[in-house]
Amino acid sequence: MANRTVRDAQSLHGTNPQYLVEKIIRARIYDCKYWKEWCFALTAELLVDRAMELRYIGGTFGGNIKVTPFLCLVLKMLQIQPDKDIIVEFIKQQDFKYVRCLGAIYLRLTCSSVDCYSYLEPLLVDYRKIRLMDVNGKYQLSHVDEFIDDLLVGDKVCSIILPRLAKRSALEETNALEPKISALEDDLDYEDDEDSSSDEEPSPRKRRSLSPEESKKSRRRSRSRDRRSRSRSKDRKSDDRKNKRGSSPDKRGSKRGGGKDDDGFKKDGLSVSETNKLRASLGLDPLQE
Repeated sequence: MANRTVRDAQSLHGTNPQYLVEKIIRARIYDCKYWKEWCFALTAELLVDRAMELRYIGGTFGGNIKVTPFLCLVLKMLQIQPDKDIIVEFIKQQDFKYVRCLGAIYLRLTCSSVDCYSYLEPLLVDYRKIRLMDVNGKYQLSHVDEFIDDLLVGDKVCSIILPRLAKRSALEETNALEPKISALEDDLDYEDDEDSSSDEEPSPRKRRSLSPEESKKSRRRSRSRDRRSRSRSKDRKSDDRKNKRGSSPDKRGSKRGGGKDDDGFKKDGLSVSETNKLRASLGLDPLQE
């Protein structure tokens, strides 16, 4: 009698609500100590007190498949089927995070796709930390928004296979749901406004980013300019060398000639006879012709 579903319970997804949990896990829950001591003759009013005592969430753990109190309370809620108003209150309250997680997973198992999106998506902004027990019996750090995201996206949460959930895009096309408004939309709009203002009044320090084709063209132009400058510098050097080579024989010839011209005259323009007269007046020996 303690493990049976209440008489006035409605079938969910065409089956008994307790059958949403696998048979082997249900057997483990019925045999555990927490179910026998704290879940016996539990009503919807007393369920709130048990939910407030939760300190972690999880499914099965250990080699012999033990169950957590969180999973036991989920099965108890499927057995007694509390009113939807109680579940909505579980989700909307902000004082007990584990009570919120308990109401969220029950809503995901029992309600329609439209109710799941409308009630669970606002919980994605809840970033509080929660403790999650893994299959090895060890605690892991998680957050409420991660748990809600697993309920909306995943196929199995806390060792329970979740019913199929319709895609949000399909519900939006049938006008069953309004388009989703992201919490970051205001920030994205602010960034777009800043980008538009920067485009209208560009600062001189910033440069326009070039496309790959433009960057290739600029590189080719710089390379051709470098080649031209190099060829011009080589031509100038070769011309300078030729000029130096053409002027060097004249200098050498002038030095070897002793300062005389081809006619035998010196650079001052005096002949040999005139120089002898000048040397005689000075009392010097004449030069030999």
